[in-house]
Amino acid sequence: MHKFRELKVYQKAVVLSHNVRELTKKFPKEEIYVLSSQLRRAADSIALNTAEGAGNSSRKEFSKFIGYSVRPAYECIACLDIAEKSNYNSDAERKRYFAQIDEIIAMLIGLQKSLNKSDSNI
Repeated sequence: MHKFRELKVYQKAVVLSHNVRELTKKFPKEEIYVLSSQLRRAADSIALNTAEGAGNSSRKEFSKFIGYSVRPAYECIACLDIAEKSNYNSDAERKRYFAQIDEIIAMLIGLQKSLNKSDSNI
């Protein structure tokens, strides 16, 4: 079992999830079961898929779940675009979150490449 809690990308994903919760608290009440929920679930999925993948016994399976973590990161970007268009967050907030998400995506892709490279050397 991989010590996923030690991965910087996992730690950053948990921070993103917390930050998204703080942001969505400011969204209108009518969005609680719609955009707020979708954005929170997408942010949570990044850390959750990373953790779930770490529980696999093979690097190949772990790598697959890291790929699953990238998808909701892009979903977060779309949700933030929608929120900004609806005036739920500022352009500055959106850019700050984009920077966080872009860093996480780059780290996930790097981890996935590392896992795939290690797998091919076996």
